[in-house]
Amino acid sequence: MSERIVYLDHAATTPIDPRVYEAMQPYLSGVYGNPSSLHTFGQLARRGIDRAREKTAALIGALPEEIFFTSGGTESDNWAIRGLAEAGRTAGKGAHIVTSSIEHHAVLESCRAMEHRGFSVTYLPVDTAGRIDPADVSAALRQDTVLVSIMTANNEVGSIQPIAEIGILLRARGIPFHTDAVQAVGHIPLDVNVLGVDALSLSAHKFYGAKGVGALYVRRGTTISPLLCGGAQERDMRAGTENTAGIVACGRAAEIACAEQTAEEERLRAYTELLRERIGKIRRISFHGDRDNRLAGVLNFGIAGIAQDTLLIRLDLAGFAVSAGSACSAGAAQVSHVLRAMGCSEDVARTCIRVSLGRHTTREDVLSFAETLAAIAEELQ
Repeated sequence: MSERIVYLDHAATTPIDPRVYEAMQPYLSGVYGNPSSLHTFGQLARRGIDRAREKTAALIGALPEEIFFTSGGTESDNWAIRGLAEAGRTAGKGAHIVTSSIEHHAVLESCRAMEHRGFSVTYLPVDTAGRIDPADVSAALRQDTVLVSIMTANNEVGSIQPIAEIGILLRARGIPFHTDAVQAVGHIPLDVNVLGVDALSLSAHKFYGAKGVGALYVRRGTTISPLLCGGAQERDMRAGTENTAGIVACGRAAEIACAEQTAEEERLRAYTELLRERIGKIRRISFHGDRDNRLAGVLNFGIAGIAQDTLLIRLDLAGFAVSAGSACSAGAAQVSHVLRAMGCSEDVARTCIRVSLGRHTTREDVLSFAETLAAIAEELQ
């Protein structure tokens, strides 16, 4: 039994970093002006947003004017899918979208909504490691393809996609390319120019920022329809008074990630390999996702014969917080669409859980979890 509750669900959300919390505090009290106001109160808030935009842009190799703040990853994904696709159709380029079968629901449901608007969508398969083949993307392209959206890293199994390879072939065809990088930003080095993407979604609470704020990167010169009409906020693209404190927190979190993500990735990869080694001795355990091309802190596995709900409850009672996969589908009865697309049977998919390590995870946490899991598995088997 763990002496404290050990949080191992960082892929769902990360705790706000104390340094981020400190940075946003003034904007919750003293700096309360509307960023659109011309007086001193407003301009103090505006400067905070401007600095945050610069720091967020630096994290992904973008220009500050290419960053549009949103309420989070889901909004950014919805805006990218709808805004880019509608702009393409309005320009007479067509009404065909290409995406993958393992995207986050924010992308999948947006694509299904576009089907109701007259678009056709191709959902590409993945291999057993959860990876897209760039050749499949190329084969799916048509004369009327107006958008391709492929996630950078999967939220359930951590597999990282060959985004730069896909970006090269799409740039040659002049087709807009969006990537949902919500799970990847702040955890692996990303440069939008190296990736060759025209739009990229991110969410601050996935890299130790505040909840309720994210951003959409849109490459300069890319045509995208506005998200919200009304005021002139976010350069006439997303009307509404900005979440100043949350945006400042996003900028500070991005700044910290810029400085620390390489060392943190190395540390978490070592811990995840240690965990895999220790729990790999459990009878009938299976691991899912690409072992090499994956997010360092994410490990997805199942133990045959032990339902995920049973395992999650037992681990929670033992002091370990983990999840069954996507936090946005928690409590849903359906089996993981990601694991099914990777070729897992429904029975196997219903045993799988996701452990995701983070900034405050210690070696002792990993060893204690492994020991507890082994004991629970032996008892239940």
